[in-house]
Amino acid sequence: MVLAKVCGTVTCTIKNPHYRGRRIMVVQPIDASGDPKGRSMLALDGVQAGVGDTVVIFDEGGSARLILDCDDCVTVRTVIGAIVDSVDRGE
Repeated sequence: MVLAKVCGTVTCTIKNPHYRGRRIMVVQPIDASGDPKGRSMLALDGVQAGVGDTVVIFDEGGSARLILDCDDCVTVRTVIGAIVDSVDRGE
């Protein structure tokens, strides 16, 4: 699981049948302070996240397929699984 910020959406005129009806989002991994960490990536939206939302992404195919409830989505690796309300760093 990784914290990330949704930066944008991707529009595709042609896509794999497993992606139809699902939004592809650009996400930027962040640290607990909200600072960028690493490279941005694409993730399928599993929770109706929007641009600007802080989210939890799962960057592992098995977990992604479980969240999407799609056993035959073998091409899916990264999915947005939660929208974060707050982060308590315990300081």
